[in-house]
Amino acid sequence: MADKRSQWKSETGFVLAAVGSAIGLGNIWRFSYMAYENGGGAFLIPYLVALLTAGIPLLLLEFAIGHERIGSAPLAYSKINKNWEWLGWWAVTFVMFGIVLYYVVIIAWCLNFFLLSFNLGWGGDPNNYFFKKFLMVSKGPSAIGEIRTRIFFAVAFIWVLNWIIVYRGVEKGIEIANRVFMPLLFILTAVLVFWALSLKGAGEGIKAYLTPDFSKITKPKVWIDAYSQIFFTLSLGFGIMIAYASYLPEKSNISRNAYIIAFLNSGYSIFAGFATFSILGYMASAQGVKISEVVSQSIGLAFVAYPKAMSLIPGGSIFGAIFFFCLVVAGLSSSISIIEAFISAMVDKFGYRRKPLITAVSVLGFMGSVIFTTNGGLYWLDIVDHFLTHYGLVIVGIFECILVGWFFKLEVIRRHINRISSIKVGVLWSFLIRYFVPVILIIILLGDLYNEISKPYGGYTWTSLILIGRDWVLATLAAAFVFASRPWRTEKRNEKNRESIV
Repeated sequence: MADKRSQWKSETGFVLAAVGSAIGLGNIWRFSYMAYENGGGAFLIPYLVALLTAGIPLLLLEFAIGHERIGSAPLAYSKINKNWEWLGWWAVTFVMFGIVLYYVVIIAWCLNFFLLSFNLGWGGDPNNYFFKKFLMVSKGPSAIGEIRTRIFFAVAFIWVLNWIIVYRGVEKGIEIANRVFMPLLFILTAVLVFWALSLKGAGEGIKAYLTPDFSKITKPKVWIDAYSQIFFTLSLGFGIMIAYASYLPEKSNISRNAYIIAFLNSGYSIFAGFATFSILGYMASAQGVKISEVVSQSIGLAFVAYPKAMSLIPGGSIFGAIFFFCLVVAGLSSSISIIEAFISAMVDKFGYRRKPLITAVSVLGFMGSVIFTTNGGLYWLDIVDHFLTHYGLVIVGIFECILVGWFFKLEVIRRHINRISSIKVGVLWSFLIRYFVPVILIIILLGDLYNEISKPYGGYTWTSLILIGRDWVLATLAAAFVFASRPWRTEKRNEKNRESIV
């Protein structure tokens, strides 16, 4: 017999959990780098346009689907059209048995660097330390090598934390955790920002961050990057927001919550960028080089550029500890939401008891993460991440819009939003969901496919890309169809809707 469906104790708890899911590692290092690369302050124009025309409309759609259909992604999609149940399963499956497996490993890196911060244990050459001593990166993805023991045990610890939080349930686990995590994250980030702003050369860093280069916003790539960033940063296509909204009480102001969550997430990204570029400005000043020479994308920014800066800053060990602890908190708040999305789907369909299921899934998740703790783990992480986020998530987003916008009466969802929300949506929202958002996502998908065909991603061999990346995507898709083909064992939840389809 399935456990009684959980609910948030308050809408504040829901907002904090959804913000916790949205704010992750990429908000701290990916956004600011993309802003610098795509026109500085001018990038905020396409970024905000993307937020308003795609991010918020799609976030509101996912909230409305979960709340109106009262279910996880597979259940909600099945209630709309039983032939599309597979789409919900695919989303929660490749996120659970793909994205979170390597995401936990990155959190484990952050935990290790948090401990190293107290004595600046990376030494004078963070680049050499990270790649050659910490990761001991092999020659390629086929050279898996050995398990890195310190990473392995950190991964085990992070999985235990995930298990404890999700095991305690929506109200006593996830909601309480995010009531602690989110205020703590905001406070620590503010400490980093204001500390960094006080450093010599910070002004030059902020200038590089915000100075508009309007010539760049005429380039299609900048707009595609802006829409891609918005789509990924709000956890759209993960099945998370659908599951979270399904735990809301019947009378919930979902449109207001969507705006609050979207603006908190984007505002945090912009705010955290001040710390990143103040640090880069300080490094450029201290080393007598241009900021472009110390900017390093993504993982390199967090684990090479930042540690280097901490070795130069007075009190850098404390600064480093705060920074990496922020990353651990941001990562945990996102990973628990991914696990919950999958757990919610399994409970909805098969009526499993939550606690034994969470234990089993956590053990399987830990076992799946092990491959990313090896010498070749960085290559596997890069390839799997590329295929799942650039193809899996984007395709789910496209089909989500098609399913609800074209195979279902979108007016049912729109009436539901307007009936319970203070901010009403009209025909413009319907237009964005039916036409604009899927077209944008198709453009992103075609661009990625073109680049993939023109030149193998990352300089990897086609064999590695096919066997690791493509086949991982196909394996999760096959699993989704298997889950969808099984009969529902719960009490005809699939046919219970707040509103009938007329």
